[in-house]
Amino acid sequence: MRCPYCGSLDTQVKDSRPTDDHASIRRRRVCPDCGGRFTTFERVQLRELVVVKRSGRRTAFDRDKLQTSIEVALRKRPVAPERIERMVNGIVRQLESSGEGEIPSSTVGELVMEGLKSLDDVAYVRFASVYRNFREARDFEEILGQLNADDEDGASAPPPARNDD
Repeated sequence: MRCPYCGSLDTQVKDSRPTDDHASIRRRRVCPDCGGRFTTFERVQLRELVVVKRSGRRTAFDRDKLQTSIEVALRKRPVAPERIERMVNGIVRQLESSGEGEIPSSTVGELVMEGLKSLDDVAYVRFASVYRNFREARDFEEILGQLNADDEDGASAPPPARNDD
């Protein structure tokens, strides 16, 4: 692992432990050349994914870019970082287990929309406004109408049956 401070390729692992969700390993590293300390995370990658953009351009899937875009939508919203991490992990798992090596960007966008809708309505609308390229206030009215309709459908649905046996 290259040292982010001096660029040395000879870094040493001082401590390794699983993260709270056991989806990755956290490693504390030290550079013997400059003494710099830093943390890395190691995750399982089932396959190399390629995202096919609307323009037809292909680019390697970037988990960090996905997480950043979700965090931007959730900025200043009361959502715990652990829930964001679980959402990102879930999306990545869905993409990797789809069996496809090339994934349309629209698939990624729809998965993010679905996840944000269950996390936070404001973040969902923020993301939708960029993802669906809203141009007028009417676009916001439409998506808010959909959210309200979904809320009403959920409110009128009977609660799930309990099995207390």
